[in-house]
Amino acid sequence: MTDNPEIGRRIRTGGFETNYHDRGEGPPVLLIHGSGPGVSAWANWRLTLPALAGRYRAIAPDMVGFGYTERPEGITYDLDTWCRHALDVLDALDIGRAHIVGNSFGGGLALALALRHPERVGRLVLMGSVGVSFELTPGLDTVWGYTPSVENMRGLLDIFAYSRELVSDELAEMRYQASVRPGVQEAYAAMFPAPRQRWVDAMASPEDEIRTLDAETLIVHGRDDRVIPPENAHRLHELIGPSQLHVFGRCGHWTQIEHAHRFNRLVSDFLAEAGDSL
Repeated sequence: MTDNPEIGRRIRTGGFETNYHDRGEGPPVLLIHGSGPGVSAWANWRLTLPALAGRYRAIAPDMVGFGYTERPEGITYDLDTWCRHALDVLDALDIGRAHIVGNSFGGGLALALALRHPERVGRLVLMGSVGVSFELTPGLDTVWGYTPSVENMRGLLDIFAYSRELVSDELAEMRYQASVRPGVQEAYAAMFPAPRQRWVDAMASPEDEIRTLDAETLIVHGRDDRVIPPENAHRLHELIGPSQLHVFGRCGHWTQIEHAHRFNRLVSDFLAEAGDSL
């Protein structure tokens, strides 16, 4: 047992063990976190998990390379690896089909899953999502180029959040400590080395394939996002026929934290439209 809330349950997924959180009962919802330094499923979804758990089975894994999931030596960090890991999580939990909620990097992964394995995906929520090509923003370049220090982490938090009230020295210290756990920075530095435009493009799915997507999709973005441009959301909305777009004003890259109550209600109601069947 541990008092660290980032550590949940462990399950064997392919050739390594995955740390994940599993809350509630009902239709399964897989929550895929973003790619910030020191990130974990709990850090991204700590306000979302309990809100969804009243109606759904909310599952949030630490994707390989992040959080407290095992990091196999020699693993290649790319879209194929992360898609395989997500499917292995569902398989290990004996879940044939799930709704998918993806944040930023996790949105690009969720989109790829829906395109490559539509039989495994119910409804789709893309929040502050990559998944289409765009010009690397200074904000994302800074996030992916992070080198550990409390000062640098504080600077990242200022980029992520619209409201300075969400950014504190305590939060910066906590996220810094998460980013310097053994093996964390080494894995992170290996994922997105400069020049970083290539990793934006590597996380994108072909637009002609995106146009074929049949999954009902909710696209959510912060109007003031300095990491992933809001234009991404509008482009995804144009490409995905069965989609709806919700843009939050006075909101940066942390929609699920900055507007937690409204985000949770929006997602829960959207998924509820599918009923109990997947």
